[in-house]
Amino acid sequence: MSATKYYHYKTFREMVVRLRDDLNNHDFVLLYAYNGTGKTRLSMEFKDYAKTRKKNPGADTLYFNAYTEDLFSWDNDLDNDTERVLKINAESKFFSGLKDLALEERIFAYLERYASFDFKIDYDKWNVIFSKEVKNPNYKNPDSGEPELIKIDHIKVSRGEENIFIWCLFLAICELVIEGHESYNWVKNIYIDDPISSLDDNNAIAVASDLAHLIKKAKDKVNVVISSHHALFFNVMSNELRQHKTAKHFLHKNGEEGHTIRATDDTPFFHHVAILSELKQVVDSGKINTYHFNMLRSVLEKTATFFGYDDFSKCIYGVDDDVLFARALNLLSHGKYSIYEPKEMGDDNKDLFRRIFNAFYDKYQFELPELLIEQSVAEVATEK
Repeated sequence: MSATKYYHYKTFREMVVRLRDDLNNHDFVLLYAYNGTGKTRLSMEFKDYAKTRKKNPGADTLYFNAYTEDLFSWDNDLDNDTERVLKINAESKFFSGLKDLALEERIFAYLERYASFDFKIDYDKWNVIFSKEVKNPNYKNPDSGEPELIKIDHIKVSRGEENIFIWCLFLAICELVIEGHESYNWVKNIYIDDPISSLDDNNAIAVASDLAHLIKKAKDKVNVVISSHHALFFNVMSNELRQHKTAKHFLHKNGEEGHTIRATDDTPFFHHVAILSELKQVVDSGKINTYHFNMLRSVLEKTATFFGYDDFSKCIYGVDDDVLFARALNLLSHGKYSIYEPKEMGDDNKDLFRRIFNAFYDKYQFELPELLIEQSVAEVATEK
């Protein structure tokens, strides 16, 4: 087995240089990182890089991330509460071909796979009007006896439904990019960050499969980078693109010292293993913060789900002090501990954390990757 490659970066710009270099030698780039690592900031730095470079400055990246949702806002018709619409920021280059190319059919072709509502785009007012068929309890079909379906316009869709609509609109625009439409001939890169933040696992698989099918058409036409915190989505994408030259990385935050990118080779990288690896290192270093109890509880929950247990405590059943450990995890993982404002544990809780972690780790014998290594063996990429 070849040695795993690690790359340390102090700035997002240095990572962007690395990712853009990867795109020169690969069809696609997949990036896995759990929430709070900086994926969204990295995607924005990737987008902004082209605008500030010395040679041929200008926008070259169509992106989907948390900021994409900000291009839409609700008008809830506060006066009458009847004509609720989703407003589109028509000034954004994101929508440069929307009006002329009439994307409704393309959007709906994706939307009907994930949702049951309909929509209409008012290009004069730059609004989206959502509608849905509902049962009319006051009238039943005389033949079937079933309630009649009536269409209700100007409905307020849920946050998840809104997100999936925006995602389907983005996919329709990606089709135009791949097909070479003039309105999007400025796009050289597509950067997608976490398209499935509010989807269940079944839809996550469907979204990943649909996306993979689409971007395979992009090969040799436009570069594609995809980042996600969702392990299942990442693994499905890895498998779907296994026949293509795909650079796959795990992005890890090194505290205040920047980030490390670790090549995952041909093996999909699992979220809970990444977290467990980090916890192993904080146990070894002694720098254990209060929020690490939440992270450990998360790993046990995922392990319990894998084994079909109805409670995470069964993952440590039979070890010494298993009842104490379960109670401690229940209590100490309920605090609102932020990874952005870390607070170190007291010595007693550190000792308790070590005992729980070691009992769990010894019981299941996970094979963990080394995410943090000495700088002397790391390859440091710098922008020339």
